Amino acid sequence: MVKNMVEPLTAIGAALAIGLSAIAAAIAEKDIGAAAVGAIAENEDLFVKGLIMTVLPETIVLFGFVISYMILGA
Repeated sequence: MVKNMVEPLTAIGAALAIGLSAIAAAIAEKDIGAAAVGAIAENEDLFVKGLIMTVLPETIVLFGFVISYMILGA
């Protein structure tokens, strides 16, 4: 039995911060990527805009990483 529950709960909180933000980013990238491919198929000039819009959800994962880093107190 764990006498001090603070360490396991902080580890779970940090894992949830990164895991849930990664899942949210994946869902966002799925929808944006499908729309970007359709737009690029019709007009090749939209490639750069589609690429930028596809990469933007990755900032959600970076925010999750920062929060988990803050939770762990490192």
